[in-house]
Amino acid sequence: MTKSIALSLVLAASLGLAACSKPAENAANNSANAAMNASNAADNAMNAAMNASNAATNAAANATNNAANAM
Repeated sequence: MTKSIALSLVLAASLGLAACSKPAENAANNSANAAMNASNAADNAMNAAMNASNAATNAAANATNNAANAM
């Protein structure tokens, strides 16, 4: 959901800038690059969140194992 919203905002901004630009090909490339950058940023944010979740899960499992081993 967040990725599609961010992508939509970048595309809207890019198209607005493209309308003011003279070379249409450069504007299209810039728009495509901006969309790809937004998509990559959203992917990176999702990966970071998943990594944080995995780290928290691993920490909890380690704490459980340490408690069991201490007995």
